[in-house]
Amino acid sequence: MTPQAAVDLIRQALMATFWLGAPLLAIGFAASIVVSLVQVATSMQDAAFATIPRLVAFLIGLLVLMPWMLERSMRYAAALLGDFSRYAH
Repeated sequence: MTPQAAVDLIRQALMATFWLGAPLLAIGFAASIVVSLVQVATSMQDAAFATIPRLVAFLIGLLVLMPWMLERSMRYAAALLGDFSRYAH
């Protein structure tokens, strides 16, 4: 395996990880903004009020996005493990 092939392999792994994690991070970011705005509007600074809606948003996002994430993960794994001859150089 050439150094360039190793770099490409690592780059593909990092990009797959990014695209799998980005939607959940965006959901967490949006939920945090909404919770923060509600906390500012109501002057309520309870830690449970800040944490529970974020966890619920992550759970709902994970349940909704799980089929897409599994399909994308399986496609990446099939592409990675599908042809071992390209690693034998």
